[in-house]
Amino acid sequence: MNERILQRFLMIGCVFLLVGGIIGLLMADWSGRAPGDYETEVGGIRLESGKYDQALEQFDAALERSPDHRGAMMGRALVFVQTQQHDRAVAELTELIGFLESTLDWEGDSTGVGVLAAAYANRGIVHDRESRFEDALEDYVSALRVDDGAVSGPGLFYKILHDPQPSTVRDRARYIWEQLQKPEDERLMHDPKRDNRQRLYKP
Repeated sequence: MNERILQRFLMIGCVFLLVGGIIGLLMADWSGRAPGDYETEVGGIRLESGKYDQALEQFDAALERSPDHRGAMMGRALVFVQTQQHDRAVAELTELIGFLESTLDWEGDSTGVGVLAAAYANRGIVHDRESRFEDALEDYVSALRVDDGAVSGPGLFYKILHDPQPSTVRDRARYIWEQLQKPEDERLMHDPKRDNRQRLYKP
């Protein structure tokens, strides 16, 4: 094959690849994704992988692009829960709850309602782990009142892969309430078998 024709063919191929890449990037920006969504998605993957520092960087980047990105706010809180920075987790979740309660469109934003329920449930889990059982119960009840479907437990896929009988918000709330009815010296507030089945909630 003629060397000049081969060079011309390679140049044309490179130009097409370059133009295709640019168009792909522009389409990603114009595809309707809200600012911060991409970073939050990457942060979620890092969080699932246990790469907490990288996850936090991504959630922070999302919040730089969109300061009110509720998924990124939740992601930051979950990083703090997983790294046992419970005070920071409570502060983050409290801020998210306050933001959602003051801005949420209760009729038209079912996703936001689910995020609020998950935020209450996760804050309840942190209180639970810190032995603040009355606060935990209050948050669990709030989560169920806001959207019991969002915190009713994982789907079939999770049950098959991880645990066929995970603890739910309703289960834990009922257990705490029952224990609080007993005399203090008869209470068994931690049940390792149940506690190990508790899972955090992502909207």
